[in-house]
Amino acid sequence: MQSTKTWVSYWRDEIRPLEAMHARFRDHVYAPHSHDTYSFGITDLGAQTFRCRGAHHTSGAGMVMVFNPDEVHDGQAAAELGYHYRIVHIGQSVVRDTLGDAAGDGTSGAMPLFIRPVLTDPRLTSILARLHKALMHGADDLAREELLTAAILALAQRGATRAPRRRTLAGEPRRQAARHAHALLNEAFLEPVSAEDLAMAAGCSRFALYRAFRAEFGMAPSDYQRVLRLRRARELLTRGMAPADTATSAGFSDQAHLSRWFKRVYGITPATYQRAAH
Repeated sequence: MQSTKTWVSYWRDEIRPLEAMHARFRDHVYAPHSHDTYSFGITDLGAQTFRCRGAHHTSGAGMVMVFNPDEVHDGQAAAELGYHYRIVHIGQSVVRDTLGDAAGDGTSGAMPLFIRPVLTDPRLTSILARLHKALMHGADDLAREELLTAAILALAQRGATRAPRRRTLAGEPRRQAARHAHALLNEAFLEPVSAEDLAMAAGCSRFALYRAFRAEFGMAPSDYQRVLRLRRARELLTRGMAPADTATSAGFSDQAHLSRWFKRVYGITPATYQRAAH
């Protein structure tokens, strides 16, 4: 049975215009307002109705809401039980930088204008949900940047008036870029390596590097970084280090973070792996 309790959690980047909220509302009614950011929301449960662009719209479970900067809208529950929803606010400068990086020349061209305020697209819902989770739950910088880029490009491709330009590498340049980034991760996988660090080492844009790395090594740079950290964790566990200390030493935020990924990748917990030696 759906809870009727109202709650809100909020996250805000300290440097860039990037924010996220997760909420459950029943009686709250948003007054007409706008944001100076692009705002992308997912309705998880229930339904919400809002007025935007001179018409009423309804977003049900699984649908994506899209608001352009300075676009006035309100909002409230469409049914008595209320609704759960997640929303990400992405500043125009972040969108411009991401589109410019994908174009490969640092220029985004015309900023995207989203045509419809509600989209039904399971792929967009999934991408946006992964980004929201990464922001709200403290994912590593590298993973967060990959998901942010993927979400912005997917949303612009699906719902904007003009599809984003993308420049990728091929052949030997692609292989060389991927190998340079691969070498940097092997050397500094315990450090907070950023997407910008990898792109600089590879000599290409962040977007081109991400595509090149996946093509060459079968996974995203952040996934490879995690694999290297898990390998280090296995090494430390075999030496008898406690799982909590292993987590910190292997680059994970805490023991729960290590255990979650260890079991997801290897099928067992760190403690089970450690006890197997006896």
